[in-house]
Amino acid sequence: MTKEKLDKINKIVWFIPFKCLRDSIRKKLINKENKKWINECIEKYNALNEYCRFPIEAKNNWYIFGENTSNIGFDAHYLYHPAWAARCLKEINPEKHIDISSITHFCTIASAFIPIDYYEYRPPKIYNLENFGTYSCDIKQLPFEDNSIESISCMHAIEHIGLGRYGDEIDPDGDLKGINELKRVTKNGGNILFAVPVGEPKVQYNAHRIYSYDMIIEYFEGCKLINYSLIPDNSLEDNVGIINNATKELTDKQKYACGCFWFQKI
Repeated sequence: MTKEKLDKINKIVWFIPFKCLRDSIRKKLINKENKKWINECIEKYNALNEYCRFPIEAKNNWYIFGENTSNIGFDAHYLYHPAWAARCLKEINPEKHIDISSITHFCTIASAFIPIDYYEYRPPKIYNLENFGTYSCDIKQLPFEDNSIESISCMHAIEHIGLGRYGDEIDPDGDLKGINELKRVTKNGGNILFAVPVGEPKVQYNAHRIYSYDMIIEYFEGCKLINYSLIPDNSLEDNVGIINNATKELTDKQKYACGCFWFQKI
């Protein structure tokens, strides 16, 4: 749907007093307009389908709307933070990497180059990938000896611990216990890749917590910050993306950004 048509629909429903009713009518009007567009596409396809290699049958159709845009949309947090971590991991170049509950796409892809063991409270059923294994764990009680891990990551995960969202135990300090476990199992000189929402500190129950820059630095006492990169609130604007070597001052201005911290245990 073009921006002009969407603006026209928004003007039509603007006078309706109740937001829930306004949204419902807006959705119906958008769907009506989208179905009209789909039918026009099908008519054009059939007119041009001279050899009928793939005839269109209604029973097979999937109606997908909203993707005829000038650019592909994406979630900035979940595109940039794994890309950041992969670059850090390339520089660290460990013999083996341990991941705790980060996004599976990062772990499965990176395992093509570095062996990775992936630990999760709800381990996914991923099979037949060389150099990749999945295991069950509770981050508050990691199954490793003290000072035993060379390279470990926990990204966009710790903010959920203790909120019960994933069936875990309610624990207001669950995130702190998880961070302490990451520090405990990492050997001196070992590396921790860590990412969380940053900005004005708050809990948005039961989704996640948002941390300040100072909170994370305090929680990782005994570790040296090697790199800090920020995926800011306006990361999807032109020429912004991820900001390497970001500052605390910029972080403090954010509402729901993503802070990417590379720590080395000392």
